[in-house]
Amino acid sequence: MSLYGAYDDQNIFAKIIRGEASCYKVYEDDDVLAFLDLFPQSFGHTLVIPKRGKARNLLEVDAQNLTKLTLVAQKLARALADELQPDGIQVAQFNGAAAGQTVFHLHFHIIPRFDDAGLGAHAAGKAEPAQLQALQERLVRRIGE
Repeated sequence: MSLYGAYDDQNIFAKIIRGEASCYKVYEDDDVLAFLDLFPQSFGHTLVIPKRGKARNLLEVDAQNLTKLTLVAQKLARALADELQPDGIQVAQFNGAAAGQTVFHLHFHIIPRFDDAGLGAHAAGKAEPAQLQALQERLVRRIGE
């Protein structure tokens, strides 16, 4: 898909927001939803998406939603750092297929990085549901503190 185009209400993130698809939710408020990536590049890989508006990418989002999204991304990066003690945290955001975007609903990737583990290819392997659920529970507790 190109950088520009019509928003597709049937993308997986829109379905998650509407409750038509499940996720391992770690945070939600009126404007933002965050959940664990099913195909993580690293343990703890989390996605942060806006719930309001139909922005496909950074070029289409309004300032108010972008601010809310960024503040939640920071909050979750801190929670992941505290919980997992990674050596680094990568925050990524892609715009258009040529840049690596695969779901055309604005989102941020928060990826804990560990010195002893390389970054896996996205969608190369699906995480184990039990592992995702256990991490989800840990992060929900941590964020709620």
